Amino acid sequence: MRIHFIAIGGAVMHNLAISLAEQGHQVSGSDDQIVEPSKSKLAKAGLLPEKLGWFPDKITEDIDAVILGMHADADNTELLKAQEMNLKIYSFPEFIYEQSIDKTRVVIAGTYGKTTIMSMVMHVLKKLNREFDYLVGAQLEGFDSLVKLTPHNRFILIEGDEYYASPIDHRSKFHLYNPNIALISGIEWKENQHNITKEAYLEQFEKFIKTISDKGTLIYNKDNETLKAVVERTSDCKINRHGYKLPEYSINKGVTYLHSGEDRIPLQVFGKLNLSNIAGAYTVCEWLGVKRADFYEAIRDFKSSIRYLEFVASDNESVVYQDFAYSAYKLRTSIYAIKEQFPGQALMTVVELNPYDVMDSNFLSSYEQSMEASDYAVVLVNQDSIKDNSVSLKHIEEQVKEVFKHPNCVLITEIVQLEQYLLKFKSLGFNLLFMISPNHNSINIHDLADKFLRNN
Repeated sequence: MRIHFIAIGGAVMHNLAISLAEQGHQVSGSDDQIVEPSKSKLAKAGLLPEKLGWFPDKITEDIDAVILGMHADADNTELLKAQEMNLKIYSFPEFIYEQSIDKTRVVIAGTYGKTTIMSMVMHVLKKLNREFDYLVGAQLEGFDSLVKLTPHNRFILIEGDEYYASPIDHRSKFHLYNPNIALISGIEWKENQHNITKEAYLEQFEKFIKTISDKGTLIYNKDNETLKAVVERTSDCKINRHGYKLPEYSINKGVTYLHSGEDRIPLQVFGKLNLSNIAGAYTVCEWLGVKRADFYEAIRDFKSSIRYLEFVASDNESVVYQDFAYSAYKLRTSIYAIKEQFPGQALMTVVELNPYDVMDSNFLSSYEQSMEASDYAVVLVNQDSIKDNSVSLKHIEEQVKEVFKHPNCVLITEIVQLEQYLLKFKSLGFNLLFMISPNHNSINIHDLADKFLRNN
């Protein structure tokens, strides 16, 4: 096939382009901005555009498919030319579906946890030497690409989300895959985090369930009440339903053990979210024919590869972890996980919040008392992230302290100030958890961890 990518520099787009070129397809692409690692990977594959920008002359009649990325606008000149010529235009979810129509499609969805579950399933299958295709949203340890698409593998794992498929297709991506097996890890709606109403957000997941092929399978987290209600509203769908729950576990000397009958499986990850995700991953693998004993043997050495309770450093029994601060719920659960794992240690938590979000009273109020389980609470609102000179942080300290209601709460607005605070802190007997903003990360974690541990 002759395939042209509009916005080839995107994370999934450039990986898909390289995968297709490796299969022998004739691939070209354009973009007005390509950054690392996309730039180097495209250059190595011989697919880096000679010039940045949009060039309608690249759109020719011999093109079999145009794949449109979200970075392009609806009035993109190459897109308009392709539409004028009646070329076949795909979003990447549409293209993935068409290329996997004869495969068993396994789609992992949910407000949170989907990438972790994907990485767990992929880890297990790789250890068991099972061949599979995949589409994942983040770079995972042990896998060189976000996309693997072959003509011969029998099934494909797909990380599905509820966001727009393309600038001209406002269907949710996960509505386009028509899975044979689908998993939903949980549903959480927050007014300040979604641009649609709660009802509309939940409806996206209802529609997703209805796209599961007849006699297909829905795997879902029975511990999530919102999700359970959504599943009940789709009871007329002719599909199998398989719920999973948080498994039994114990903690001994800083190691979490998963209970499977009489067996105790030691894990390298911890926290209830990880344990719940393992239960979901096991259920997916079970439907793919993986034996229980093989799964538990393989999951023993799984490590978080997407910065979920990821180990950073340690010294004199003090440990530093990092995580993403997607929401107040995530902040709470990560704090509880550290405290449960190390009950004899005190905890300092540093949460990085986007200054523009903090100025939204609805956003800030959602974090009310969210760090109460941490012994020290540090809120970083980095003023260097502010591009508008008219925006000031002068009046937020009182609001922040009122929301968190923590006796040891500190607001910090400069990285230098945070460095000084950690250097002076007597860290012996304390662990440290960094909760980093996924979109506005301004922290050198390892440098700050070193400063914290120096005074141990």
